[in-house]
Amino acid sequence: MMTLTQELSLADAQGTKVGWRGWAALVVLMLPVLLVSVDNTVLSFALPSIALELGPSSAQQLWIIDAYPLVLAGLLVTMGTLGDRFGRRRMLLVGATGFAAVSVLAAFAPSAAWLIAARAAMGVFGAMLMPSTLSLLRSIFTDRDQRRLAIAVWAAMFSAGAALGPIVGGLLLEHFSWGSVFLLSVPVLIPLLVLAPLLVPESRDPKPGRIDPLSIALSMATMIPVVYGIKELAVHGFAVAAWLPMLVGFGFGVLFVRRQLRAATPMLDMRLFGMGTFSGALLVNLLSVIALVGFLFFVAQHLQLIVGLSPMQAGLALVPGLAMMIVAGLAVVPISKKWPARVVVPTALVFSVAGYIAVAFATGPDSVSTLVAAFISLGIGIGAAETVSNELVLSSAPPAKAGAASAVSETAYELGAVLGTTVLGGILTALYRSNLVVPDGVTDAAAAAASETLAGAVHAADQIGGATGQALFEAAATAFDAGVTVTALIGAGLVVVAGVVAASTLGGSRQKS
Repeated sequence: MMTLTQELSLADAQGTKVGWRGWAALVVLMLPVLLVSVDNTVLSFALPSIALELGPSSAQQLWIIDAYPLVLAGLLVTMGTLGDRFGRRRMLLVGATGFAAVSVLAAFAPSAAWLIAARAAMGVFGAMLMPSTLSLLRSIFTDRDQRRLAIAVWAAMFSAGAALGPIVGGLLLEHFSWGSVFLLSVPVLIPLLVLAPLLVPESRDPKPGRIDPLSIALSMATMIPVVYGIKELAVHGFAVAAWLPMLVGFGFGVLFVRRQLRAATPMLDMRLFGMGTFSGALLVNLLSVIALVGFLFFVAQHLQLIVGLSPMQAGLALVPGLAMMIVAGLAVVPISKKWPARVVVPTALVFSVAGYIAVAFATGPDSVSTLVAAFISLGIGIGAAETVSNELVLSSAPPAKAGAASAVSETAYELGAVLGTTVLGGILTALYRSNLVVPDGVTDAAAAAASETLAGAVHAADQIGGATGQALFEAAATAFDAGVTVTALIGAGLVVVAGVVAASTLGGSRQKS
């Protein structure tokens, strides 16, 4: 029986270059990536409009964002493994159909609870989409040089979608209700459903082994309680509702790992985690996404609610940084051939640390230019680091297990999205509440709304008007920006940790084909 290292060496040695059909398939596979990326960014910018119309509590506001990645994180490993067995392209098409249908339901949500439920359903079908795209790239591009470029395009498309999201979403929000942002999935997914059967070859694990329902249940019982507990920790602190679910999830995680180690054909090959490069690259991905999503969570609110920009203007303000994320992701490909990952990734993340430090001191209504420059710096670091680390994760897995490995990588990404909002967003919410000093003359109802969220404070200030309304707005803006200062410094610390992990685990060799 070959070792994992021997399997990987044989796979790379057998790699052959693809022709035009392979690159055409790449274009088709970028459609769901674009969709998910646009969806994440659009929602951040639509959140103020949603908060004003549906009036969610601070906890519901976090759930509107996190219901999708929470369910997604719980199902990614399961869906990735099922894709290895039943066909990755088939899983992609089923996910695309369901995602489009549920997105329509989300667009017409009459309440916060309805929207949260729709977002959770989107997570079920989204879990079918994302592992399929990355694992299909692994099976299509067997030559490592071509695969490295394909993954750079894959990562760049995430950034392109993030850049396109604020512009298209801002245009929609200026002329239509917030529900229109969810309808974007329909025109994106229809071409996928038509072209994927024609251009994307089906692939699966030739020896998938039997389906293990217990392992599937254990994987879900591990992820969902852990992520839920983290959310509760961010909102309510160290309450029973926070640490008890996490303990339950960790307990099921131990059982899951033990079962995989004992199984002849495990659902998830635990040998992968014994490789420092694989585990280190996953952790870099996790911390990088936390930093990126956390940044978008509070900067989108600052630009719209404090500076007073429209959604369209706020989106345009962040486009330079998102564009640099794309450029950095592509530019790092030739650099990674000449320099080892343990040097390239930490060097790139220095830019992200500088960006977060700049954000920490970008307060007040005149901070737009500083925030633009800060996000450019942040984008350079995240774009380069994500491209290198994603390629390392994917190349660490044998082609037959590409779905499972891709699912683990996507789990880290979606868990990072949850943590970026819940941890950094939760810290910011707690600091905002503790720093807010409600001025005299504000009614109890308005004070309660202002204490929940910044959007609630702005809405209450507009309703009150006059000097009292202006005083409430200024107090809320001051409290929010004070929270941003602390939260941004914490974000900078997370990026530093990512750099240390990269320097310690990603090895000293260059990424040769």
